[in-house]
Amino acid sequence: MRWNALFQDLELQLAEAGVLDLESEIAERSRAETAAIALEDRLRGSLGSHVGVLLGSGQVFAGTLTHAGAESLVLDEPLHQVLIPYAAVSHYSGLGRFAVAEASAVRRKLGLASALRGLARDRAELTVLLAGQPRDAQLQGVIDRVGRDFFDLALTLPGEARRAGRVADVATVPFQALDALRSRRGGEF
Repeated sequence: MRWNALFQDLELQLAEAGVLDLESEIAERSRAETAAIALEDRLRGSLGSHVGVLLGSGQVFAGTLTHAGAESLVLDEPLHQVLIPYAAVSHYSGLGRFAVAEASAVRRKLGLASALRGLARDRAELTVLLAGQPRDAQLQGVIDRVGRDFFDLALTLPGEARRAGRVADVATVPFQALDALRSRRGGEF
């Protein structure tokens, strides 16, 4: 009888060790999968959600997350759309726990410059918020051209169409100085 009890005890110990090994392996795989998640995939998993975005400059935006690209996101506010480069963000609030990878290889390559070229093509009237600048130091205008790491903004008065005779100046803005671009809704990014 004692031998039976000994073997049963050994059997239970091995079963418990197997369960612990399995739980440990599951936890390790979960950590590895989480470590592989990119921020843009996490944002893409929250598309359609109300999200808050705090920029490093202290500016706060909140709205429906409608786009999460390779280098920037778009929030829909009641009257505006806001394009925000990831590099300008201090932190997010309201993100879900899911992540969705971008299936399209083409979309994975479309960065901030691609979005800005689309805005230049559409001649969208923009408000440009710059990093480290007070909110009242915003630039108003239309993007004239986009380089690899900068864009030229033809400065106009708010509501004025971009015409050669109505351009007050041209501001060249490095991408790293960009906090956000705001446009009236209707002109989709």
